[in-house]
Amino acid sequence: QVQLVESAGGLVQPGGSLRLSCAASGSISFINAMGWYRQAPGKQREWVAGFLRGGQTSYVDSVKGRFTISKDNAKNTVYLQMNSLKPEDTAVYYCYFFTAFAGQFWGQGTQVTVSS
Repeated sequence: QVQLVESAGGLVQPGGSLRLSCAASGSISFINAMGWYRQAPGKQREWVAGFLRGGQTSYVDSVKGRFTISKDNAKNTVYLQMNSLKPEDTAVYYCYFFTAFAGQFWGQGTQVTVSS
């Protein structure tokens, strides 16, 4: 059974940085997409950043220029480097892997709090 294991989030001051990682515990093939969503208190889950099957990256407008998604295919791991963090980035962050045949996999969620 494949599981996605996310790194711990944390409390960061405004303007600070944090790097999240998400590693698949088993082998996953035919990955169509991978990336990150987030959910802030009282709000709907929001897509943040992702890789498409061709390797292209995409970001929600609110994080462009501040967040960078990367991956290590050999380790089945996706990363989210978050710089210049703002209080409005406070949320639970979830990683995802969407596959062609095995369905969707989600991380357990990790809390990121941006506050002074």
